[in-house]
Amino acid sequence: MSESEEESSSGADWPVTEEWLLAVLKEHHNELPSPSSITVVNFTVRPGCDAGESVLSDILAVAVKYRLHEDVSAETYSLSFIIKLLPQDPFSRFFVTEAQFDLREIKFYTQIVPDLEKFQSQHIADGSPITLPIPKCYYAHYSAGSNEPEPSPPESVLVLENIKPRNFASAEFSRGLNLKQTKAAMEAIAQVHALSLSLKVKEGKSLSERYPFLFQTSKATDSYQQLVERGLPQLAQFLERRPGLENVLECLNAIRPNTKEVIESLLSPEEPMSLITHTDFWCNNLMFRNEEDKCECIILDWQMVTFSRPTNDLALLLISSVPAELRREHSDSLLDGYWESLTSTCRKLGLDVEGELEYDRKRLAQDYRRSQLLALLLCIGSVDVALGDPLTEERLLELLRDLHADGILSQDVIHKPEQ
Repeated sequence: MSESEEESSSGADWPVTEEWLLAVLKEHHNELPSPSSITVVNFTVRPGCDAGESVLSDILAVAVKYRLHEDVSAETYSLSFIIKLLPQDPFSRFFVTEAQFDLREIKFYTQIVPDLEKFQSQHIADGSPITLPIPKCYYAHYSAGSNEPEPSPPESVLVLENIKPRNFASAEFSRGLNLKQTKAAMEAIAQVHALSLSLKVKEGKSLSERYPFLFQTSKATDSYQQLVERGLPQLAQFLERRPGLENVLECLNAIRPNTKEVIESLLSPEEPMSLITHTDFWCNNLMFRNEEDKCECIILDWQMVTFSRPTNDLALLLISSVPAELRREHSDSLLDGYWESLTSTCRKLGLDVEGELEYDRKRLAQDYRRSQLLALLLCIGSVDVALGDPLTEERLLELLRDLHADGILSQDVIHKPEQ
């Protein structure tokens, strides 16, 4: 460091040095005539999340003060960002690199996002930009590693804006999202859905061909199936201790031999509404900021970005992260709000969803009904997150009762209703 060095909580194995920071800052300010003149004044490093909170990345939070010129009298700037690195734990590191979670998120920020921003600048009708509800990306680096000529390990670094200093905060999973937060989340994902759908239609190219790194249906199915097979016995033991849920358990046991078929069927993209989905869209991957009557949502953690159906994101959010009473009372109006946001954004980009794609609000409801079964299976794959807390356990029980009463707990749901 240089000048008044701040005390850092950094560990010896954290790769944040003054030289490393200069490389990031030069990339961030590459529009400057002479970015080499940037100087670091001081910086701090600390863990970016609680222990065990992130499985797919080691996360650091960095705050740096710097000047754009070597002159010590020059103005000082501040930047706060999050660094996402490969996990140090060997098992987690292998899991991440084998499934390419790290590469997928890096390519989301370095390929998909620039394409969406360029597309909207060329096609938006009224001139008002659509702001993607994601953190800014300052720097990204990926290397798959090699065995020749000398062994080298894989490397993965993603530097993103730290939005906490802008008063964004996480929601509490045990309490679930409130109505304002849920509306904000659904409007946020509608922007991504609308941009990617319009890009696909207007440029006439399959998104899966354009972005071959997206989480492919077959690989995603295998990953989710393994999680479901691990979670179902845990859920069964939990339900066996709760009287009156025998019918629910019977339905789940009937689905179990065919969960892979169900997951694959519901993950598979289906035209005309196949588009970019987050596919891990629940409250722990969202942050919110309240300003007067407005709630703003930012979407994090795009490691599972997929070419799939929009209702898969909506169902996972409402099933995993919304209290039972709110879900029962407001699901239809929330879907109305999502539909209005999606279609109005598409119209700004010159796409009439109902007229050109012959897809309407009724079909959205039909697809949402089917996506609820997939969302439940994904939640079962991570059921340990809910078990052990009275609030989340009760929310899970209410969800299972509702889905059983609605006829969702059957693989027959995957069959598309007649139009």
